[in-house]
Amino acid sequence: MTQPRPVRTLHDLAPGELPLAALLADGEPVVLKGIARDWALVQEGLGSSAQAMAYLRRFDAGVPLQYSHVPAEMGGRPFYNEDFTQLNFEVRRGLLTQVLDALEDALHSATPATYYVASLLIERALPGFAQANDLGLSGQGIDASASIWIGNRVTASCHYDSPDNLACCAVGRRHFTLFAPEQIDNLYPGPLEPTPGGQVVSVVDFDNPDFQRHPRFRTALASAQSAVLEPGDVIFIPSMWWHHVRSLEPFNVLVNYWWRSSPAYLSSPLAALQHALWTVRDLPPREKQAWARIFEYYVFGPAAQAGEHLPAPARGMLAPFDETQARRMRAMLLGRLNR
Repeated sequence: MTQPRPVRTLHDLAPGELPLAALLADGEPVVLKGIARDWALVQEGLGSSAQAMAYLRRFDAGVPLQYSHVPAEMGGRPFYNEDFTQLNFEVRRGLLTQVLDALEDALHSATPATYYVASLLIERALPGFAQANDLGLSGQGIDASASIWIGNRVTASCHYDSPDNLACCAVGRRHFTLFAPEQIDNLYPGPLEPTPGGQVVSVVDFDNPDFQRHPRFRTALASAQSAVLEPGDVIFIPSMWWHHVRSLEPFNVLVNYWWRSSPAYLSSPLAALQHALWTVRDLPPREKQAWARIFEYYVFGPAAQAGEHLPAPARGMLAPFDETQARRMRAMLLGRLNR
């Protein structure tokens, strides 16, 4: 089986030297080796899992949270049943201290169940944590809320996220395999709903790929990149890049920052995709081809193309969006959908 090439790595970056503008301009995954090494949580985790857990408990605000409980026989992979109609794990509610207790007990089991807290907002759940564990994005004009991911050995099936992402390996090690957005058809995406974590995932078992069932996955692998992150390492994952993430230790913690470079008043493209599935996908082929050309002209071509031959007052929604225009568009769409 083809081995992915290593993700490009930048070494010897001090805290505060995050080359964010260059990362965004390049648009490729990059590992920032050791840039978060001085984080307090990283240092506690290098001592022991128990120290890292005790450190997290110091900031626990006691807010209820959701977490995944994956039975031991699922091998740490939150996924689907055989016919992809249901998920193979249970979503539970509890407190962070209860999850940490369960993870501590699991350290002593040869075949533990998987406990996984995903994308927990740090500001709400762990007030004060960010002061000693922060990448300094606000200093570069980026408003990105930090989230924390806590669990034992868990595999996040290959998926993409719309925002840009900086993922900081704080405790344990994590293995990332990444694919450019154009590999989507070679990754065999699963159902749009339900999904294991809110995003569509590849149905390929990366540990044991079935190339008879998924032959195009070989093509995806030929373009893949991979990296193993140690505590204190950070990986930049550009918007829409697919990534498969495996936690390698009995206790693992990751902190990540998502942000969009577009204004907040622009809606998620996922809504447009869902609407197009409803309104365009099942049209006769000739009509679909015509609509594909229309979408290319109005949406996927240069932003100013469709309105440039019109006087500015006549451009309406063909002009660049601002917050007022976004509100008008939303109201118009809601009115049409509710007819």
